[in-house]
Amino acid sequence: MTAKEYKSFKGLRKESLRDNMSDVEVALADLGEIATREIAKKKNPQGLNENVEVARRGGKIAGNARKDLEHEIGESVVTSNNALNYEYVDKKEIEMKN
Repeated sequence: MTAKEYKSFKGLRKESLRDNMSDVEVALADLGEIATREIAKKKNPQGLNENVEVARRGGKIAGNARKDLEHEIGESVVTSNNALNYEYVDKKEIEMKN
């Protein structure tokens, strides 16, 4: 998922996506970022296209780790739950209560 899709999946509006991830979700995001950085150090990508390819490779490493973990535990590690448990209230609901 893109960050925008992930925020929507978790029901977030303006809140930080990372602040609302589970420990496993954060660890996998970190793995993807670190893998991308290490690949970039070795490959020294030049230009947008090469950098996009490096980012895809780093993301694939995290994706493979996620799939392996999910296979071992028998359930998805990606959850729609948000860690801070936000509840949105529409303005109309507040006005009706007052």
